[in-house]
Amino acid sequence: MTLLQELVAHQIRTDLPELATGDTVRVSVKVIEGNRERVQVFEGTILRQTGSGITRSITVRALRSGVGVERTFKVNSPRIEKIEVVRHGVVRRARLYFLRDRVGKAATLRERRA
Repeated sequence: MTLLQELVAHQIRTDLPELATGDTVRVSVKVIEGNRERVQVFEGTILRQTGSGITRSITVRALRSGVGVERTFKVNSPRIEKIEVVRHGVVRRARLYFLRDRVGKAATLRERRA
């Protein structure tokens, strides 16, 4: 194993659930404001996943006051406190960019059966 692989192996998180495109997730992020630190929760649907290993990231889309908000999170970042899967959605593709054109009930995905 090379030195780089050894360094990366210690930083990859093992406490994360299985994430898939179309899942509704609740991401708890540490936010620093001035000298205070607090946890902010961002809940939305995973639009896409990119990268692998230490560079893996997810893009989550949520509607805030009728406006679509997308945030990209590095999954292995120390700023992410936890990721919870709220529900699993049924999707047929890896990138859900078509959800950007939909609002309200049209933007919901069917739930995957257990």
